Amino acid sequence: MAGHSKWANIQHRKGRQDAVRAKLFSKFSKEITVAAKMGDPDPDKNPRLRLAIKEAKSQSMPKDNIERAIKKAIGGDGDNYEEIRYEGYGPNGVAVIVEAMTDNRNRTASNVRSTFTKNGGNLGETGSVAFMFERKGEIVYPASVGDADTVMMAAIEAGAEDVESSDEGHVVYCADSDLGEVSAALEEVLGESDGTKLVWKPGNTTELDLDAMRSLMKLVDALEDDDDVQRVTTNFEASDEVMAQL
Repeated sequence: MAGHSKWANIQHRKGRQDAVRAKLFSKFSKEITVAAKMGDPDPDKNPRLRLAIKEAKSQSMPKDNIERAIKKAIGGDGDNYEEIRYEGYGPNGVAVIVEAMTDNRNRTASNVRSTFTKNGGNLGETGSVAFMFERKGEIVYPASVGDADTVMMAAIEAGAEDVESSDEGHVVYCADSDLGEVSAALEEVLGESDGTKLVWKPGNTTELDLDAMRSLMKLVDALEDDDDVQRVTTNFEASDEVMAQL
């Protein structure tokens, strides 16, 4: 989309993540513990755990924290978390997907519903907005690994579906079931990625001006502050000018 930057959007979210690093590490620890409990505690034998560790490392989570989260699962100390997805609409009709891990479904549902209501949104039924997104694997590389053609060729060879390149870097997309395989193949050619994870990729986006973006960010920030919420995805699009003013 000309004149618009998904990378600016990504950078904005990353900036906020840096400001709440302890909370972010807590969310990573929860994901690692759950992945280790559900499968094998050896990341080489557990693709979900391997991806969780990779994502945690990409945000500079200390090795000790990662090992502690795995040991928690092995020792049976981790709480029994349930994975739940909530869907709804934010201000100006923006679609919102909230992924949560909770040991108390009623508490989380109540908190998420209240957060939507207080911030100009509406919590919908499961499936109310998911049809606007596709579940994809996302692998992020810095611009320094090569030009767009180089990364595109590597992505095609690795079995990826699409690449979005800009001055800031490259985002490679693949089928959700192929993420482990594609990321490993890319790593052999391009080296370690900046991030590898499953995402909800919007099929269409809602254009927002500055006031609308501020309203949406208020909702997203409030949702992300909830300890039960792991990830929030929206289908907003905004110009570089708007993003620069946030």
